[in-house]
Amino acid sequence: MLRKFLTLISIVLIATFVLTACAPAATEETEVVDETEAVEEEATEAEEVVEEEVEEEAEPVTIEWWHISTKDPALSDWQKMADDFMAMHENVTINITVLENEAFKTKLTTVLQSGEAPDIFQSWGGAGLAEQVEAGLLLDITDYLDADGGAWRDSFAPGALAVFSADGMNYGVPWDMGMVSCWYNIDLFTEAGIETPPVTWEEFLTDVQILKDAGITPLALGEKDTWTGMHIWSYLVTRIGGEAAFTAAADGTGAFTDPAFVQAGEELMRLIEMEPFQAGFLGASHDEMQAAFGNGEAAILIGGQWSPSVQAANSADGAGVANLGMFNFPAVEGGAGAVTDAMGGGNGFAIGKDAEPEAIAFVKYLTSVENQTIIAASGTGIPVVKGAEVGLTDPNMILVQQGFASAEYFQLYYDQVLPSLLAGAINDATAKLYAEIATPEEVAQEIADVAAEQ
Repeated sequence: MLRKFLTLISIVLIATFVLTACAPAATEETEVVDETEAVEEEATEAEEVVEEEVEEEAEPVTIEWWHISTKDPALSDWQKMADDFMAMHENVTINITVLENEAFKTKLTTVLQSGEAPDIFQSWGGAGLAEQVEAGLLLDITDYLDADGGAWRDSFAPGALAVFSADGMNYGVPWDMGMVSCWYNIDLFTEAGIETPPVTWEEFLTDVQILKDAGITPLALGEKDTWTGMHIWSYLVTRIGGEAAFTAAADGTGAFTDPAFVQAGEELMRLIEMEPFQAGFLGASHDEMQAAFGNGEAAILIGGQWSPSVQAANSADGAGVANLGMFNFPAVEGGAGAVTDAMGGGNGFAIGKDAEPEAIAFVKYLTSVENQTIIAASGTGIPVVKGAEVGLTDPNMILVQQGFASAEYFQLYYDQVLPSLLAGAINDATAKLYAEIATPEEVAQEIADVAAEQ
């Protein structure tokens, strides 16, 4: 199942049209008359063809685009790209709907259940995209990627593009790819007397206590959006069980009650029992978590490649942490996973089943080298188009790019690679650990029960 999204196919489409005409042989007078009539008739036909083509080219097209970039710089960048595209294509109108992550998921689910889909919408690929394909809600854009000798396809990093495919066909494209990392406030670490970031889980827990003793909240968390806390649990599984543990549980040769999953819960409980999070973390959203970190109210934020720009955008001063650092999620002593193994994924755009060619042309424009470079330079994301990485200037973002590029084992987010019902069960079950209303064994069993039903 995990290799379902790794197939590439190539097709080329080229169209040509040629018109020729000649007059029949006759007497000189007749020839002049016939040639004149032929020329006039040909001109009339040509005018009709041109008029038809102009009408076709000028046919109004409205594109519905939903995305989740609610803050600058991404919000303004996307808007400018849409405005520029409409200026180049006067018959195109792009209606943009901007929704916060959780609101987007809720509204999209409702719309998709009606059998409709926006022309372009935020996607994380994986199993969610595959389910939408199976329901007949997405458009196969393989031919568009393979046109002109595969120029558009070849512009992407193959692995990133494969996440947005199903059964060898493409139904969307990525615009960002990265991994979850530990972002930290260097000034707060210095204030607490921590000179270097932790490498192992035991060192991490020790630093959490040092920060608490210094009167500094160690971690920001927004557990209202349960996937934020799930990242910590699934990273612990990755560090403890390595690739083999997840693969076995996912394909049925193992189970989510295997030792790696239970131990991950136990290690997470060690952290939770230290009370390391900001006040009210159980009711805090992802953006509120980012704000707490951006305002200097917590020393560590475990989040994706979007975190540097999002924590700044949600901070009171709009600038966020002045002295920002990054380290890999710590290794668990004795675990099968390496500290360089990465968990993450990317953002992309899925194409709705009724999208016009203009919508696909717009997505191609969004993922051009020029626009991908803008995304990189603004710190919005890590580009997936070759050549756009020159836009990366933030040393931490460069570290993230190097990190996921060099990881021997890259684990796509659990709640993206697994079927949606199982993914939701993982998020909901691990949330019970943070609320301290279930044991690690009970959480593992709850997930395993849903997996068995799937």
